[in-house]
Amino acid sequence: MRSPAVVVAALAGSWCVLSAGPDAADNAVLGPGTTFYVDPASTTQQAAAKLDGQARADALVLASVPSASWFTNGKPADVQAKVKKLVDAAAAKNAVPTLVAYNLPHRDCSQYSAGGATSKAAYQAWIDAVAAGIGDRKAVVILEPDGLGIIPFHTDLAGKEEWCKPPDADKATAAKERYEMLGYAVDKLRGNPRSAVYLDGTHSGWLGVGDIAHRLVKAGVQRASGFFINVSNYEPNDKLLDYGSWISQCIRYASSSSGGDDTARFARCASQYYPASPNDYATWSLSRKWYADNAGKLVGPLTHFVIDTSRNGRGSWTPKPGTSYKDAQTWCNPPDRGLGARPTTHTGNPLVDAYLWIKVPGESDGPCDRGMGGGTDPVRGGVDPAAGAWFEKQAAELIKLASPAIVPPAGAKKK
Repeated sequence: MRSPAVVVAALAGSWCVLSAGPDAADNAVLGPGTTFYVDPASTTQQAAAKLDGQARADALVLASVPSASWFTNGKPADVQAKVKKLVDAAAAKNAVPTLVAYNLPHRDCSQYSAGGATSKAAYQAWIDAVAAGIGDRKAVVILEPDGLGIIPFHTDLAGKEEWCKPPDADKATAAKERYEMLGYAVDKLRGNPRSAVYLDGTHSGWLGVGDIAHRLVKAGVQRASGFFINVSNYEPNDKLLDYGSWISQCIRYASSSSGGDDTARFARCASQYYPASPNDYATWSLSRKWYADNAGKLVGPLTHFVIDTSRNGRGSWTPKPGTSYKDAQTWCNPPDRGLGARPTTHTGNPLVDAYLWIKVPGESDGPCDRGMGGGTDPVRGGVDPAAGAWFEKQAAELIKLASPAIVPPAGAKKK
């Protein structure tokens, strides 16, 4: 997102992972021996059923790895039934499913992934249904990608009005209601202590640390399990680990104030933009030093996070020198990217609860045109599939360029 069957027996079931250890948040969900659920009826399996040859084999490779199940619409009764079916199936395998709740009003500011509930009340009823579908079973819930990165009629920490101004939103209440809806969802979903719930932390190529940390606190991250970063994006893990750690430290730094304006403390937090330079990773040591000097001796809990590694094995994309686009849309179907780390709770970092595949690899980001108009992607020389539709060429690239390499499972053969 910004800078969103044929059942093969050998692929169905689950994917075992190791644990990050006793420091992991929500050990009731992401503790030792956690197994992430592989859905035999996933959208990737559905894509494979319509393909043949190498394209089918590629889809089956991707279907063998646990990816999130996205819930994006539907009447409350319908979404409750669908969530329950998924969670029941995962529980039968003693596995943990990853769900994405993606139905906020004005989601994606009516762009490629437009849609969502029609009102605050409708959204709350929909969230009630998701929570009822989960019940008291284990689940990881990724709550509203872009939900804090793109807020209608929002003003940032510097007092600047942001670009998202949908004509059918109420300028006076839209931003306030966004925070209220997310806070409601956190509380409702966390009513089940075996639901690990994460809020939108954007990614290292987007919002500055202080800005997103402030938004996360307003949305209730201290009542949630933490935040997620890099959903549907391609930022490399080294930058993401810095970024997530700084967000966590910024939250503790700004929340430790014994008085004064906490907003000003969020604004003082170092970030990837200052004193670091975003395009020179060597300078990020300057921001690390700021946190060591200003937040290193503070006490109190640090907020945990998860990282979407589904497509970041090769990091982010930079257009070739001399190429000129009105908007490079580096987040939108960039070429020559690879799968990243497989889903696991064995992250080696006590603040990172898991690496997850949240964006389903192989599914398009949308009909990118690099700001040039006309609907054609000048990078790929054609019209990209709609957001969420299967993209054979990109799926093949992700597998070929995976880092670490991915081994096709038994059953993923050409036919």
